[in-house]
Amino acid sequence: MSTNLQGQTATFSTFNKMMTTFSRLKWKMAAAGVLCGIVAGVLVVLYRLGIQYGLVFAHWMYGQMHRHWWLLIPWAVTVVAVGLLNAWMVKREPMASGSGIPQTSGVVINGLSMKWQTILPVRFVGGLLGGLFGLSLGREGPSIQIGACGAQFVSHRLATKHRNDLQEHVMVTAGAAAGLSAAFSAPLSGMMFALEGVHRSFSPVILIGATAASLTADFVSKTALGLTPVLDFIHMPQLNLTHYWWMIPLGIVAGLLGSLTNRALLGFQTLYGYVPARWRCVIALVLALPIGLWLPEVLGGGSKLIELSELAQTSAMMLLVLLIAKLLFTCTSFGSGMPGGIFMPILAVGALGGGLCGVLARDLGGISSQTVPLFAVCVMAGTLASAVKTPITSILLTVEMTGTLVHMLPVAATAFIGLLVSDLLKTKPIYGALLERYLKQQGLEEHAHSAVGSGVMDFPVEMGSAADGHKVRDIAWPSGCLIVRLRRGDHEMVPRGDTELRAGDYLVVLFSGEDEQSVRAAMLQLCQGPQ
Repeated sequence: MSTNLQGQTATFSTFNKMMTTFSRLKWKMAAAGVLCGIVAGVLVVLYRLGIQYGLVFAHWMYGQMHRHWWLLIPWAVTVVAVGLLNAWMVKREPMASGSGIPQTSGVVINGLSMKWQTILPVRFVGGLLGGLFGLSLGREGPSIQIGACGAQFVSHRLATKHRNDLQEHVMVTAGAAAGLSAAFSAPLSGMMFALEGVHRSFSPVILIGATAASLTADFVSKTALGLTPVLDFIHMPQLNLTHYWWMIPLGIVAGLLGSLTNRALLGFQTLYGYVPARWRCVIALVLALPIGLWLPEVLGGGSKLIELSELAQTSAMMLLVLLIAKLLFTCTSFGSGMPGGIFMPILAVGALGGGLCGVLARDLGGISSQTVPLFAVCVMAGTLASAVKTPITSILLTVEMTGTLVHMLPVAATAFIGLLVSDLLKTKPIYGALLERYLKQQGLEEHAHSAVGSGVMDFPVEMGSAADGHKVRDIAWPSGCLIVRLRRGDHEMVPRGDTELRAGDYLVVLFSGEDEQSVRAAMLQLCQGPQ
């Protein structure tokens, strides 16, 4: 009996220490977020510059090959060498393959292990090599993982004997926000995507850390690269109310285009699975040759295509050709496993689709040329929302790029209609599907994290979840965990058995002596709403 009493006393003593740490964590994370923002901002700026100069070289290289066909011989040798090198790097560090967003989400949601010491070199080298050949890969997804790795570096440098996984996960989320903020020069979008697309939680601790990191990284980025955003749209007049009905067909187009892009990316990744791993990157580099020779506008992430879409000076047929080429080229580039993202290519596909709709509507006399850029922006936001299932990020990103709030209503309407179409088509979030595939390929479905010990986690109760509307005593909580605090609005309480949980509550969970991954997975199953 005395042994049990001593054990309970030790458990509550540990709990009190953890809760003291938890209550102070919010402001610690604000200060740590600034450090994460500085480190992530510097790393992403260097990455952006490397990719930018690599793409300039790609345009020059393909131009030279178009005039001097004998250059195909050294090009072929280089392609094989670069492809095999990338395959070797990805095999040694699979966390650095592809976009980087699914892996980052896996770290904070599934408890995956991330080694910044090996991921950063592979990201930089692989991204630069892909840029040198003009592959259709974005730098924004990798920037998120680069920012997360920078935050992990800061976390380890600040590590003390009292550091816990919750603190590191919050800092990794803050670094992810800083990465996208520095990549787009869009701090609100970076902050929101880290919450909506990576962590999928809106805890105050996470929010304040992500905000501090995102704003700091944006300052670093603008100091180094100037005040102009990555996507700087021309001035667009406010849409006439009589034209708002256009948002319905535009939203449908965006939903179809986002779902098509989503499925095509996953489908080509499946096709590459039948090819030996060492030759996948070689195939992607070879397929870049015809694009570089005859459609150089499609090279790279796609910022030039977005600018082209908004000018309303390209024929509908040419926009259609560029749209098809960009979609296929993105699929062949990304499916190979080359380090690089799909965030910007998805935006480019959406902008081309919107520009095509705008040009057709203008030619039919439905709108003026000045409205075509707005069509491109609306479908771009809708395509991203339907493919990634992050509507708030899509809307905020568009607002930050256009620099005005007057277009928020048509953009938001298109984004949510596109999301509705995507849901009706049962399209899964692209990054969630990619994470599932990564876990399966690495054999991590059941054992993503095997650390055993004690810790504190917090979970938001989402609307429609298994816990929503039920009393604490009526819920089958996972073994090894204790609900020790409930945060509702500005109030905190210790929940009792008859406390009814509501959507929007935050549960603070103490776990001890169990596999953190199994506890986290079980709690997510109880607290997450329908996907």
